[in-house]
Amino acid sequence: MDDGIAAVRGIEERAFNAWPALASVQCDGWLFRFSQGLTKRANSVNALQPAGLFRDTLGLAEDLYPRRRLPVIFRLSPLAGDEPDDILHRVGYRRIDETLVMTASLGDRIPADPEVAITEFPDPSWSEGFAAANGISAAMRDIHDRMLGSILLPTAFATVFDGGRAAGYGLAVAERGMVGLFDIVTVPEFRRRGLARRMVGALLAWGRARNADGAYLQVVASNERALNLYESAGFREAYRYHYRIRPAGI
Repeated sequence: MDDGIAAVRGIEERAFNAWPALASVQCDGWLFRFSQGLTKRANSVNALQPAGLFRDTLGLAEDLYPRRRLPVIFRLSPLAGDEPDDILHRVGYRRIDETLVMTASLGDRIPADPEVAITEFPDPSWSEGFAAANGISAAMRDIHDRMLGSILLPTAFATVFDGGRAAGYGLAVAERGMVGLFDIVTVPEFRRRGLARRMVGALLAWGRARNADGAYLQVVASNERALNLYESAGFREAYRYHYRIRPAGI
């Protein structure tokens, strides 16, 4: 097995576990994830170890997702190979949201930050603040909370404070020697104060304390501010993925 592909598969598996879908189907090495429309990651078809004919996988996706009133979305990592992207392009699927998966090695000592509170479970104030900062609608709150409650692995729910006020949120999930960072967000009025950097550091320290020696995260390629933040924290690009979405009417 190619070491590079094995490393990608390991990160992909961890990321699926860290942000679980409410329902899933597997077929010929593809994972179909369903979460009532909340995030593309949790409502898309993803490669793990593809086998068989891709057109059969495509046919199943075009049957299952519309039945649940969801758009047909493929999330294409290096595990998918070239053929699915070529076929989806030819049949009219639109390419969107190129995303970097970045990784970092963790040093032996990462200091904790007393202004970043980390809890094992999301309390109501964290859930409400996190949802508001991420623009999650009231209609999607129950789905979001159910997905958070489905995470089975050790999880850190972080809040950073500024002047005693909650100013930012994030979460991390530890599994098999790595810690994944997700949805690092600062409340708009508190931006440009270095709070996201402090949250990243605190979550990495949390992961290191749970025997992680590496970290990973996902960031949209066009988000230059976030890229600068993560690069300054030692993250480097490991691989990329993008989405193909079927436009209405085809």
